[in-house]
Amino acid sequence: MGLNGSEKLLAERSGMLTVAVSLHGTALHPNRLRGEALRHPVRRGPIASSMPGQDNLEVRTAKRTRARPATPAAKRAWADARLRPIRGEYPFASHFLELDGGVYMHYIDEGPSEAEALLFLHGNPTWSFAWRGAVRRLSKRYRCIAFDHVGCGLSDKPANYSYRLAAHIENARRLVLGLELERFSLVAHDWGGTIAMGLARRLPERVARIALANTAAFPFPRMPWRIAACRVPVLGKLAVRGLNAFARAATFMTVETPLHPTVKLGYLLPYDNYANRVAVAAFVDDIPMAPDHPSRGELEAIAHSLRRFQDRPIRLLWGMRDWCFTNAFLEEWVRIWPRAQVRRFEEAGHFVFEDAPERFAAELDDFLSGSTSAP
Repeated sequence: MGLNGSEKLLAERSGMLTVAVSLHGTALHPNRLRGEALRHPVRRGPIASSMPGQDNLEVRTAKRTRARPATPAAKRAWADARLRPIRGEYPFASHFLELDGGVYMHYIDEGPSEAEALLFLHGNPTWSFAWRGAVRRLSKRYRCIAFDHVGCGLSDKPANYSYRLAAHIENARRLVLGLELERFSLVAHDWGGTIAMGLARRLPERVARIALANTAAFPFPRMPWRIAACRVPVLGKLAVRGLNAFARAATFMTVETPLHPTVKLGYLLPYDNYANRVAVAAFVDDIPMAPDHPSRGELEAIAHSLRRFQDRPIRLLWGMRDWCFTNAFLEEWVRIWPRAQVRRFEEAGHFVFEDAPERFAAELDDFLSGSTSAP
């Protein structure tokens, strides 16, 4: 739903603007067919040429989202047009999976179709754009599949939808089954790590290796105040959805090295109006701090299943300057998986793949090749 008149007035002329400025420092949360109707067209095809980025795609008041095209071909054409400003950074063909209720989930599928499959899962408020560097490198030898959670990236963003943890896990499972991935490795970050391990719990026999970056898949005792502020009734929603405080802050509070303007544009492009930020707010609300939270049971079940995977090849890639997923989270992972390979990025923040893109991709490549060399 959009902002009503009083909400707009509050956001534009009152103290809400001050709250939004303080929330501008908010980064990410701390936790982190109808499948048989899969649309999986030819994965190679013409790609639009690069176009210069725009300085600002943001809008600060609500507006109605344009109707999404209803056929796979129309969806691909729509996505191609949407991506033109960032084609230089994201030169991948778009594909869509139709889920229940006619909801389309966007994904990219790069590399040899017969090669070992890698499934990339992003967090909030990002999308498959975050994996572009790793996909460029790894798709030379691996089949790289990176999807956008419903409500994120180029996936549909329905207003009335269950944006709960269990729903995101089920969507990932639908994708795996639809693409007939009998064996795959997981690469995940932030909320994507929680969803990835939920997927692993459902399909344990299909998971070959696990690479996680700055994430959690277990209950945690506290929430950073900058995240908690986004859950304040009325004001939090106006900041996250009305002023885009959460996604905008993620473009500078998650990195130690400033993002290039085109990269910043890439992260913000899918979240350019109130309606398109529905999942950004929903992910924040779905952090299951309280015992009676609707997603708490799912999170606890995932946590209890983690030791099942301790004998799989596992690598933890950690940005050590992350104020949200701090070293304490890494220590908990090591306690659960004592044989996991750990790679610390001392000068990187939460977006470790942006602060150290070449090393991050190289560490993944090294891990997937079977190396156990010291960092």
